[in-house]
This record gives sequence, structure tokens and C-alpha cells, in this order.
Amino acid sequence: MPSPTRLTRNLVETAMGRMPADLVIRKGKWVCVQSGEIIPDTDIAIKDGRVAYVGPDAKHTIGKGTKVIDAKGRYLVPGLLDGHMHVESGMVTVTEFVRAVGPRGTTGMFIDPHEIANVFGLRGVKLMADEAVKQPIHVWVQMPSCVPSAPGLETPGASIGPVEVAEAMTWPNIIGLGEMMNYPGVALGDKKMLDEIVAAQEAGKVIAGHYPSPDLGLPFHGYVAAGIEDDHEGTRVEDAVARVRQGMKAMLRYGSAWHDVAAQVKAITEKELDSRRFLLCTDDSHAQTITHEGHMDRVLRHAIKQGLEPITAIQMCTINTAEHFGLTRELGMIAPGRWADVVLVEDLKDFHADLVIARGQVIAEKGKWVVELPPAKYPKWVKQSVKLKRPLRAEDFILKTGADDGSRVTAHIIGVIENQAPTRHLTERVTVNDGEVHTDVKRDLAKIALVERHRATGSVTVGLVSGFGFKGKCAIGSTVAHDSHQMIVVGTDEECMAIAANELAKAGGGQVVVKDGKVIGQVELQIAGLMSTERAEVVAKKAATVLDGFKACGCKLNNPNMQLSLLGLVVIPELRISDKGLVDVTQFDFVSVIEE
Repeated sequence: MPSPTRLTRNLVETAMGRMPADLVIRKGKWVCVQSGEIIPDTDIAIKDGRVAYVGPDAKHTIGKGTKVIDAKGRYLVPGLLDGHMHVESGMVTVTEFVRAVGPRGTTGMFIDPHEIANVFGLRGVKLMADEAVKQPIHVWVQMPSCVPSAPGLETPGASIGPVEVAEAMTWPNIIGLGEMMNYPGVALGDKKMLDEIVAAQEAGKVIAGHYPSPDLGLPFHGYVAAGIEDDHEGTRVEDAVARVRQGMKAMLRYGSAWHDVAAQVKAITEKELDSRRFLLCTDDSHAQTITHEGHMDRVLRHAIKQGLEPITAIQMCTINTAEHFGLTRELGMIAPGRWADVVLVEDLKDFHADLVIARGQVIAEKGKWVVELPPAKYPKWVKQSVKLKRPLRAEDFILKTGADDGSRVTAHIIGVIENQAPTRHLTERVTVNDGEVHTDVKRDLAKIALVERHRATGSVTVGLVSGFGFKGKCAIGSTVAHDSHQMIVVGTDEECMAIAANELAKAGGGQVVVKDGKVIGQVELQIAGLMSTERAEVVAKKAATVLDGFKACGCKLNNPNMQLSLLGLVVIPELRISDKGLVDVTQFDFVSVIEE
């Protein structure tokens, strides 16, 4: 790239017709998000990866070496930006995630790698940040803030504090502080949390939020007062309204399993709040979703179906996002001086990218890459993250109780809610047999176990879960278990649960389904137990065997593996499991599985 001085001169010279453009797009409909207009018969002239001229006729910028693309009346849309997401949720590396979403019109991502941070700490974040900066699209990193997500309630594989946050703020592509999940800690003035926030503020970075509580009283106000600037955890229209009124940006997410746009978008369509304070994001997208349904293009189509005008929805994943991160001089709109990130589409309502330009070069056409992605190499340590003290046995998954046989005891049960991150805290009476509490498929009562996998302590915490609808003898295990990413196994049969756990250890991580003692579905994720180096479509096929396995076990939930992956996330209400026990997140304290 030329120096800043040379770049500025080249853009001026090209705009004036004294220097030929590298690329000119002719005769398109300019989706001008900065003014809210759609302007026909527009040309775009690109020089050194940036827009030099956008207007009615760019013939004066065309020279002998200029590549010319005829838009043929198609819409010229700024590249789509995902304001908050976790690459690891796609089960692929940064490079392979980019390979999957770039052809769909995503030209910028703001990633929070707190999944790998919980396994490997700062070196894991650095690994992903170094890979991100090499991509042909824009990939910024938000430095993870809560590792562990709730100190004292869980044990991750590593920890991050203010010192690590301050160091990361000096890295070139760190855009802000990742989602501040310890919202009670912030509201109560926890020194570690506030020191991390201050470290990011002093570096002039954006502070990302994570406030899943329905309580919009003083705890919410205390949380906002700390300087939290956005939040993606809202599920109700009142959540969106409260965030915007308090000066935050409401991020409406539509991932594989979290469908929170429909309820919250009513703040715009019905309550008529200013849409410029709202962003669209995915948060978590499974490999199958991005391969078969899409990424931000999928979110955009969904948002428009909920009643948003197309240009409003597009603003919510282009200029709004760029403004939020202080990047409007660089991207978020088609305008001179900005990176030339342009998507050509036939239909705004049924948004499917025909041609994608990122940083001034055509990267994909008709869904196919036309440039090479950079090769990525990974050190050995990143593939050695699943450590068990010994192979597990069926007896490791017994839920013992001191109550007399035949007696009825009260059990605290995790209740799964379809398509939502929160769970229900259920209490039911269960019968004791042989000194233990068994599963009961007729009552939709299965076991959940959290197996410590970072330090080979041999710890296994056993609880109860309802909502998966399992039938017969089965078990499903995963090393994708936000945020500590211990190993989680759910099932109706202890022998199957042991087989699932041991298979995960053998594979180096991933997800596995065992039915009647046999493995019927599996995806191997050797990088930190979270990601595969294979392409997204390959991972999607393997992940499909896991989803098919869920169905074979009787589960009818949408994307149940995403639900499973959050059952250990001890910062989202109401009930979760950790290596330390069953956690009542509304009280941020432990509760016994069985009331003796």
C-alpha cells in the first residue's frame, strides 16, 4: 500500500481524472446509507483499495489498465459488518470462517475470542488476532474481558486480568474490550472488572456489554454507568428501549439459536425510536448455518421480514456499526476515502450477494472465491487441550443422595428454553432408588455432567436437565461449553455418557453423540477443543451428524447443540452447571442438585 501522503494524492488525482482508477463499477443503484437514499445510474472509481469517486459518470477515471465492471442496474451496497460475534461458535478457524462468509457479503467482523481465551488465555487471543490481521476482509478483535466469566463460580483453563487487557490494547487490530459478562461484578464495583474497563477507556477503545438480566432497575443503571457502550443480550422490546435511552447501542442478534430481532425491532417499527442507535449482529453462528443459510445476509433478510425498510436494515449492519466503533473514516459506507467494500445484489429484500469487493479487489462472485486466502499454521500446544485424569466410567455419572430408597426429594433442574440463551430454574419431586436419582425419559429428565478437562483434576459434577426430550439410552458430549469450555455431557444412560466423554478425549475435542452404546454422530475440533482447520462445509457435514444424532435421541429443538454449549455459562440466568457445582445465576451462588 502507498504511504498516507501518496494515497491521499492518488485519490485526488483519480477523482479528478488525472490518474486512472484500478477498478470502476458502472451503472449501479447506490445504496447511500449516509443519506438514506438509493441513487440510480451511479459509478464507483477505486484506487489503491479505496473509493476515489462515486457519482453519475466515472468515464474520466478509466484508463488502459482500469478494470471495468458493469453493474447492470444492480444495487451497490456497502460491505456488511457483524458488530459482535465469536468465530469459535462456527467451529472453524478465522480463515475458514472468512472463507465461508465473505462470498455472502460480509466484509467486516468484530470478533470476541473469549472462547479460546478461556482455554489458553492471552496466547490464544494473540493466535487468533495474528490470523485475523492477514485476512482479505476486515477482522477486528475485541479483547476478552471476563476470563473466568464469573470468578469463584467456575474454573477455566486460563485467566485474564487488567494487565493482560492493557497489553492487548497496544496490539494493532484490537478494537475494544470484549463483552463484560460479569454484570453483577460491575454493578457492585468489582475492582478487577472496573480496572479492565478503565484500561480500555484509557486506550480509547469501545467497551462491549453483556447484560442478560431482565432487571432494568439499579443494577442495570450501575452497569451502564461504568461506560458499557453496547449490549446484545436483550430479548424484549423493553430491553432495546432501555439500552438506547441510556446511551448504549442495542445490538439485535440473530444467530443459529438466538432469535432476538423480532421482539426488539418493534422499538423501531412500532415505538419509532431512531434506528441509528441499533445494530444487527449474529453473536453465535454454527458452521451449518453459515454454510447453508448465510451470515449477515441471513440476518438482513430476517430483519427486513420483521418490518424494517431495507435501507434501514442495511444501515444497521454498515454505517451504524462503523460509527459505533469509530471507523466511519474507513468503512461502513460507499464514499470517497473509505475502503472499497462493495456488494452487488439484485434484490435488497431478498439479499443474496452476486459479487463482493473487499478492500478494492473482487474477492467472490456468485458465491465462489476468486482470490486465495492466506495459509495458516498452528502450534502443537493448541491441539492438546483435552486432559482427563483417567478414562471415565459409568459410575462417574451417578447422582448420589443420602435419602432413603423410595423417598421423594426435591431436585433443582436446568430447564432448556428453545432459541434463547436463558434457562429456567425448575424444581421437581423425584424418587430415590438404590441411593441415587435416576433419569426419567417419560418426564423429560436427563442427566448433565461437567467434566474438568483443562488440568486433569478428575472432577465430575453431575446434575439434572430438562427440555431436550431424549428417548432411549443416549448421551451427547461437547468440549464447546461456554465460557469455561470444560467438557459437558448430557444423557439418559451413564454408560453412554462415559463412552461420549472418552471419545471426546480421544478425538482432542468436539461434539459426539452416543446411542445404545455406539457413536452415531461426531465432529472433531482439535484446536482448543473448539475449532477445526477443515473448511466450513466439511465441518457442517460432520456437525450435521451431531444434529441428526440429537434427533435420533428424540430431541426436536432447533440447534440443540447451541443450547447444550451454553449450559455451563454461569453468567446467564437462571440455572447453570460448573466444575464447582450447580449455580443459581439470579443469586450468583451455588444450589444443591438434590435437597436432602
